[in-house]
Amino acid sequence: MTRAAAIPSEVSQTLTQLERRVCDALPGKPTIVRLCLVSFMARGHVLLEDVPGVGKTTLAKALGKSLGLSQKRVQFTNDFLPSDLLGVSVYSAQTSEFQIRKGPVFTHVLLADELNRASPRAQSALLEAMSESAVSLDGQTLALPNPFFVIATQNPLESAGVFPLPESQLDRFLMRLRLGYPDAAVETQLLMNDPTALPDPAPVDQASLTQALALAPDILLGQACADYAYAIVARTRTDRDLAAGASPRASIALARASRAHAMFEGRGFVTPDDIRAVALPVLAHRIKAASSKILGGQNQAALLEIMQRILASTPIPV
Repeated sequence: MTRAAAIPSEVSQTLTQLERRVCDALPGKPTIVRLCLVSFMARGHVLLEDVPGVGKTTLAKALGKSLGLSQKRVQFTNDFLPSDLLGVSVYSAQTSEFQIRKGPVFTHVLLADELNRASPRAQSALLEAMSESAVSLDGQTLALPNPFFVIATQNPLESAGVFPLPESQLDRFLMRLRLGYPDAAVETQLLMNDPTALPDPAPVDQASLTQALALAPDILLGQACADYAYAIVARTRTDRDLAAGASPRASIALARASRAHAMFEGRGFVTPDDIRAVALPVLAHRIKAASSKILGGQNQAALLEIMQRILASTPIPV
């Protein structure tokens, strides 16, 4: 019988420090910070969808600095080319050979700003990088740094000059999150103080971070919790308000995220609470609404409401 993995004290301490440092840089959003870090530990990617100015870029930068990993930012535009992301092959007169100049995708943490402004061709270039952790360039397959973490942002309210992400691209993101406006106390404090004076996160211990990444897949997901996760996914496939339910890939994503969430709770095993904590951001963008009133079947608020109803009606194992 598989036993629960023990969480070393140094790993628990590193995860606590990591979460606290990012929360200090983005006050008032502890749940969003936790979910982003869970995505990283689960080897997934995050899509931050919200209006400008609510802290999406601040969050992405704080994550990169706290993780102590290399990070780059790419501003996507309509004329953005795949080579602007992946790199190019340049002829060298000195060696009489073509040499590859790697693009910004060759980093540990990539902030893809306003991803939906890029053309489908540019979006597809990022899709391979996200799903394979490698890119094809000049007939060669080049591995990306390990770990490789994408934080993409987009403004859901704009429709001019944008290319909505297709289901296949959305499915590459482990979670789709919305920051929302800060509460009154936090925003008032920002007004009273200099927002640029927020603490600059220091990187956590890299050895413990590597140990945590290696430990995440070993967190125990017992039969009862596996059945519970499947029951949630299965209900999306038969719900009357959905045209398409979550796929087996979504089930696997839910399991990965649940294991990583259990680590942040200091446990070597998954509980139903872990599954419920990550189910909405993991599954809501992997389903499609049946109603034609929901634009493209991808309206996030409407899909979250459907998922909340499914989650509330699924019996919790005891």
